[in-house]
This record gives sequence, structure tokens and C-alpha cells, in this order.
Amino acid sequence: MIDMNGFAVNTYAYTFSHGVGDCIETYAGTGAQGLEVMMYPGHAWPDDLDHGARRALAKKSRDAGLPIISLNMPNIDINIAAATPDMRAYSIDTLCRIIALAGDLEVPGVVVGPGKQNPLMPAPRDVLLGHFHKAMETLVPAARAAGTRLLAENMPFAFLPGAGEMMAALEPYAVEDVGVVYDIANGHFCGEDLADGFCAVAPRLALVHVSDTPTDVYLHAPVGQGTVPFAHGAEACRAVGYDGPTMMEIICDDPDREIPASAAALSKLGWT
Repeated sequence: MIDMNGFAVNTYAYTFSHGVGDCIETYAGTGAQGLEVMMYPGHAWPDDLDHGARRALAKKSRDAGLPIISLNMPNIDINIAAATPDMRAYSIDTLCRIIALAGDLEVPGVVVGPGKQNPLMPAPRDVLLGHFHKAMETLVPAARAAGTRLLAENMPFAFLPGAGEMMAALEPYAVEDVGVVYDIANGHFCGEDLADGFCAVAPRLALVHVSDTPTDVYLHAPVGQGTVPFAHGAEACRAVGYDGPTMMEIICDDPDREIPASAAALSKLGWT
């Protein structure tokens, strides 16, 4: 029997094989705190869910006692800091449709990436920041109108990979409008001390993503398959007073077994 020990579950590992309704059925009654649903056609996608389907999904979540905590965008496919206006417009439109879905499902948060840069010849930082802030001029009001909140995430492939630089870019926005997801695997992969990362994001910290990775290959692996210092991370997380969900964002071949096993391992390493 699956036992999630109070951890929340990201559905990334199920995007090719299951719909979000199947994930609700899998984790209902397991002690999971809730789900973060990946946006992916065939798994959960705004254009595939009409009003009736959205009502049914919200009811299924309520009846199962398993809230949807956040929606996570298809980050590799979109880029709000892209060089081309068409890609930026498409990315903003996609995020707005995800935000509207979050409103219909009464989901409190939508994860957003700051945008990506060309790794060979990146655009000047002020240009990328300009694109980011221009996108937020649309996304922040859209989230407010939908009754949800944006959650910016630290990502090693984003043009703002570090916690501190991401927080600086978010300074113009109210905490109520834009929170932060701190992903400890992403921070570790970027060479960031997790204590420094948690301290930097503490004023906006709304959600914590947990998985494992080495520093030479970027992964979101089960606990024990990388070098993330989980005990240190747990201590750093407690030190900033975080009491929200710990989201297991684990990508693996056997999620029904490996995600609960990672939850059990984290409990032994000081995570709750």
C-alpha cells in the first residue's frame, strides 16, 4: 500500500501514462497532502478540459480529500523571455489558459519559469529582464482575476537560475501576487548552498520541490540516486520557518513504488 507520510506529489512521472484523474485515484487515502499537476496534453491540458470536465475534476479532488496545490506549466515548450515576439506571445497565452484552469479548479498556485536564454550567445541581461517584466504585466493581473497566485521557480536552465537573482527580479510584485517555489535539486545542481537558497527566498516561499540529482547530470531522481544534501536542506527549510507542502517532484520509471520510497527516505532525513 502506498504511504506518502504527509508529502505532496507532483505528477510529472505520470504525464505519458496516466490522466490526472488516475493520479487522484492512486494517491487518495495514502496520506498525501495534495498534488501538483503537470500541464501536458493527454494528462491535463486546458484545451482538453471543457467546463463540465473541470467541474468533474474539481469534485473528484474534493471527494478524494486530495487538493490540487498547484499547476506546473510545460516549461521546455514555452519561453516568456524568448527572442521572438511570437514565442513570447504564445508562451504568455499558454500560461494565461493554465491560470484560467487554476481558477476554475480553485488551485491556489501556478508555477512559472522566468524564461530561458541562448546558452551559446545569451541576450543582454536587461533585454531578458525586460521580456520577463513585460510578460508579468499580463500574467500577474490574470492570476489575480482568476483567484490564484503565480509561483516563480528557480531553474538551472532559466536566465535567472539563482535564488537571489530571481528574488531581485520579483521585487516589483506583491508577495500576494507572486510567491516562490524553491526546488532543492535545482539549487544543488547550480552549486547553491541550500541554506543560502532558503534564506534568499524566505519572504516569498510558498512551496518546496524535492528530488535528487548529481551535479554533473541534471535529474529529478528518486532520493538516493544523486548528491542532494537532504538533511542539510531539511534543517535549512525549518530555519526559515517554512510550514507548507513538501512536493515530491520525482521523475522515474516506477512512480507508484519510487515516490513513496523517497517519501519514507526523506522522513528519516528530517523532512516532514
